[in-house]
Amino acid sequence: MDFTQLIDLASARVGGKALETNDEFFAPKENLLRPAKAVWLADKYTSKGKWMDGWESRRRRTPGYDWCIVRLGLRGVIKGINVDTSFFTGNFPSHASLDARDGKGPWVEILPKTELKGNGDNLLPVTADKPYDQVRLNIFPDGGVARLRVFGEVSPNWAKIPRKSLIDLVSVENGGLPLLASDIHYSHPQNLIMPGRSKNMGDGWETKRRRGPGWDWAILKLGAPGQLRKIEVDTNYFKGNYPDSCMLEGVHKPGATGAELADEFTAWLPVLPQTKLFPNKRHYFQKLLPHGPITHVRLNLYPDGGVSRLRLLGVRS
Repeated sequence: MDFTQLIDLASARVGGKALETNDEFFAPKENLLRPAKAVWLADKYTSKGKWMDGWESRRRRTPGYDWCIVRLGLRGVIKGINVDTSFFTGNFPSHASLDARDGKGPWVEILPKTELKGNGDNLLPVTADKPYDQVRLNIFPDGGVARLRVFGEVSPNWAKIPRKSLIDLVSVENGGLPLLASDIHYSHPQNLIMPGRSKNMGDGWETKRRRGPGWDWAILKLGAPGQLRKIEVDTNYFKGNYPDSCMLEGVHKPGATGAELADEFTAWLPVLPQTKLFPNKRHYFQKLLPHGPITHVRLNLYPDGGVSRLRLLGVRS
């Protein structure tokens, strides 16, 4: 799986926070973790110089390098990062490296000093064999970075969650992950499993208008195999573009990829039959069809439209 399709563990959206930096003279460290893409405002200046949508240190006149420590919003195994230098053209760092640690453990280098390009994405794979909850971005020797994305697999602490507890098995906090979707024209199904209710119509999964037969669907991996007890489908902010109805199916195929699950021979079993939906509303369903432990679900939208959140409350198997 392309690591950029994994969860951004550092995003402020999931609780990531820039804790400390040695220098943020031109632009504050908090900008690094903003969920939205960086923007350019040509005529905007501050008392210190040009306003930049990112983290930017002053020009270094002594040996060394600059750094920023980030507490990840979600602890996990890091698979890759994006050191995004959008709009930093003559002031981006020439190189960067990344250290990580878990709790109060020692810092471990997980990305060696690597050359960067300006004004764009720097997608850098990372080989990590354990989960971490903090990273330290080092930039050489100084300069600006618009965004830091830390993509990885969430590692919930299951030891702290009683096995029979009713939890949201598909939530991002518990390791849920969208694997594949029929359409992501307007927005990505990752939004379905984010914390809280949606903030606007863009904070959900919305497909384009279907002009032919069929329906739209998204396949999601549960954080742990389990049995569902209650389903919530929220169409918050979707008023003229909500699906007419939806259906939820499940399957038990540990380790399966999205492509494997999309195969026509996958034996999907209905968990929630095709059910009418309404605009701008939280729908709760407790009368579910009998099903055993499942590892993945497929949310079907008939024929198309937008859903803001999907909650699958259940117990781990």
